[in-house]
Amino acid sequence: MAHRERTFIMIKPDGVQRGLIGKIIQRFEEKGFKLVAMKFMQASEELLQKHYADLAGRPFFSGLVKYMQLGPVVPMVWEGLNIVKTGRDIIGATNPMDSAPGTLRADLCVQVGRNIIHGSDSVPSAEKEISLWFTPDEIANYSLALDSWIYEDN
Repeated sequence: MAHRERTFIMIKPDGVQRGLIGKIIQRFEEKGFKLVAMKFMQASEELLQKHYADLAGRPFFSGLVKYMQLGPVVPMVWEGLNIVKTGRDIIGATNPMDSAPGTLRADLCVQVGRNIIHGSDSVPSAEKEISLWFTPDEIANYSLALDSWIYEDN
């Protein structure tokens, strides 16, 4: 297949509490992307501070970390062609009010502080986030039988 990327996608506590895990996974699977790692966990303060380190100087940082600890999260690794960009397109803008209709955030969210999902914004960010949340042994390496129906250069 053409260049495969991996991206980090995480369903936030509000997405878990609202019962949106299956709907979110379904959107990525229907697009033709492959789930290669997933956990259901309560994230520690230390892990969240590392994950959101680029936002540490922002006034909302401590509130964000506390919010992310309110319940379990579902960190995932997805694989596919141009998945970092396309994953962000599926998710929508950070602020749901700025998201295009048909995106997860436009369809399922109202406020930026409860936007249900995180997605890597670049390939380097994806690599960093994946290595923070998963060990190499936790990422499956397999082929989908459907790949030849999704990608023309298998």
